[in-house]
Amino acid sequence: MEFSPWLLFNDIGWISVLLIVGTIIRAKVRFVQSMFLPASIIAGILALMAGPNGIGLIPFSDQMGTYPSILIAIIFGSLPLVSPKVDWHAIKTRVGSMWSYSQLVMVLMWGMGLLFAFLFINPFWTDIHNGFGLLLASGFIGGHGTAAAIGATFEQNGWPEATSLAMTSATIGIISSILIGILLIKRGSAKGQTSLLASFQELPDELRTGLIPPESRTKSETDTVSSISIDPYIFHFALVTIIAMCGYYLSKLGTVLIPSVVIPVFSLAFLAGLLVKQLLNITNTAKYVSKDVVDRISGSATDVLVAFGIGSISISAVIDYALPLIMLFVFGLIYAYLFFSVLSRKFFPQYWFERGIFTWGWTTGTVAMGIALLRIVDSKSESKTLDDYALAYIPIAPVEILLVTFAPLFVLNQHGWSFILLTLATSIVIIGMALKNGWLRLK
Repeated sequence: MEFSPWLLFNDIGWISVLLIVGTIIRAKVRFVQSMFLPASIIAGILALMAGPNGIGLIPFSDQMGTYPSILIAIIFGSLPLVSPKVDWHAIKTRVGSMWSYSQLVMVLMWGMGLLFAFLFINPFWTDIHNGFGLLLASGFIGGHGTAAAIGATFEQNGWPEATSLAMTSATIGIISSILIGILLIKRGSAKGQTSLLASFQELPDELRTGLIPPESRTKSETDTVSSISIDPYIFHFALVTIIAMCGYYLSKLGTVLIPSVVIPVFSLAFLAGLLVKQLLNITNTAKYVSKDVVDRISGSATDVLVAFGIGSISISAVIDYALPLIMLFVFGLIYAYLFFSVLSRKFFPQYWFERGIFTWGWTTGTVAMGIALLRIVDSKSESKTLDDYALAYIPIAPVEILLVTFAPLFVLNQHGWSFILLTLATSIVIIGMALKNGWLRLK
């Protein structure tokens, strides 16, 4: 069937139904509550089972797998609009350990995942793409957003199964993040490793059900423009969409200028966002852009991306790659566990478990999963883990953008080993800085 606006409307309508169903399931089913699965994950699993890649009950169009590539441009394009001003002094003095630990685990996973595949997967499955090892970090550390970005880049360059496999990596990562994370918390509390643990029975209901009662709700700043002129949400949505569209046209221009290189739309959207943020600052109009609204737009795009991304997974492709995928995922989980159980003790003399379990959450799933686990062991935020991570992430973000943008390009241009060496060298530099500044203590 030829794609049309009504088919787009149909796809949006059905994914909306599944998101509401996922919300109800999370609110009512205790087993799902115990797993802390977001409604978007539940919706995605339902879309996969009932959609064209499952039993075919829900008539999604064949463009279902394209939507994540568009949504990731919106997400990355909105990032500069909500980024705070860099406080380098605070980063160096207060959160150096958090920065070096988080940056190290990120950079090293990209390189080690590719190295593991080069050594133990590609030599034995000669038909597997050389970029297979990048699926680990793109799914685990990056989540479904980065998985969509990496998958789209590889698809545009002749690897059609890339997005399905990357989405599978992200889905397995999130589920592992929560299930194994809860087991680690239970074991840690039994061994007295936790400092601030609130019992599972004392957790607020909103963490379990996903529903926030009126007395616990927080107000958001939304009305930066008058609705007499334009609705604030449409104003912000238009701004973010323009940024994403600029990324799209810049990518098209790049293809014309350099036909041999496909520059991802999301990375150019990020650059366009930086330019727009600079223009807003110069014209003194940044005060009319609400961080709360942009965050909500980005979060909404992420939920829809996750649902469509999981629903578009090709089950046959996953089955074809089953054994190497399992090997890659097991390696990734062992890698993340070693950082949690060994290195977090070396970087964090205080609250090592709380900071380590948070990093386990986002290293295998997403920052949201890390926050969910952290709230279990530190319900009152006494460890200041999130405060420190928010500051530490400011210099981490550009590095993450560079990794997501250029990692597949290194592989596609036959420079995979160069990328591995670059990540290893960067990791050595980070470790050296951490030792010199006392952020890492080996004894």
